[in-house]
Amino acid sequence: MNLSFEPISLDRQKDYAELLGSCPQVASDYSFLNLWAWAEDYGLHWAWEGNLVWIKQTRPEVFFWAPVGPWNLIDWQARYGGHADRRMDFIRVPQKLAELWSAAVGGEATVVEERGHWDYLYTVADLIELKGNRYHKKKNLLNQFIKKYEYTYLDFGSELVEQALGMQEDWCTWRDCESSEVLSAENKAISRILNDWQHFNGIRGGAIMADGVMVAYTVAERLTSDSIVIHFEKGDTQFKGIYQAINQMFLAHSASHFALVNREQDLDDEGLRKAKLSYHPVGFINKYRVTLP
Repeated sequence: MNLSFEPISLDRQKDYAELLGSCPQVASDYSFLNLWAWAEDYGLHWAWEGNLVWIKQTRPEVFFWAPVGPWNLIDWQARYGGHADRRMDFIRVPQKLAELWSAAVGGEATVVEERGHWDYLYTVADLIELKGNRYHKKKNLLNQFIKKYEYTYLDFGSELVEQALGMQEDWCTWRDCESSEVLSAENKAISRILNDWQHFNGIRGGAIMADGVMVAYTVAERLTSDSIVIHFEKGDTQFKGIYQAINQMFLAHSASHFALVNREQDLDDEGLRKAKLSYHPVGFINKYRVTLP
């Protein structure tokens, strides 16, 4: 592909959102906020070609991500059919695009499941109401939090950025971010989002304050007309039930008009997988690694 890749820029986020909206399936990886947050860590660049945006990762090695745009309107067979000397590796490819590519080039495509990258999908109403036995533990911890602490829930806006940055710094001290590459990279991604908060379209969030101090916050983004994605969620675990509280309160106060919430992937982390499964997902966005001629 003779494409001209350039750094991801804020001034094209509206154009990008339009093309993302034309994708038959939208995974959390491809939200503008996610690209912006992780652009430095992954060395992400994009290239614009007609009604497609191509995304390239350059760190720690070079990979292409799925292109963004109306996949079902592209003649993939003309593009990739026929043997080629060089093959291209794509990662984080949503299932619908993997199926389109497989249909277009048949056995020439290699498709491998990437379970750690699957997005977890939940019904917003389920996570607000926490009804029945399966949510009994979550509801119990939420109720303990409500009864035990004097707190206030706030919609997140730019006026709370400094407090969130302060809380994030404390959280990193508790968790010793510097000794973990994963937490250190996530900390940089969070700072990048918080520092540019006022420049993003579709961003929203919530915070819980106790004794005038922020003890939890969440950063989210409208993903499609009926779904929201939670990018970051942090709480001070000295407050019992804090994660159950910020999860439920954000959806109840700030996102109840969405049908689905996407809580991103588990990256094959066993603890994270267990936690995400404990909220009873109603589905997944399966993703694959695809090699094309």
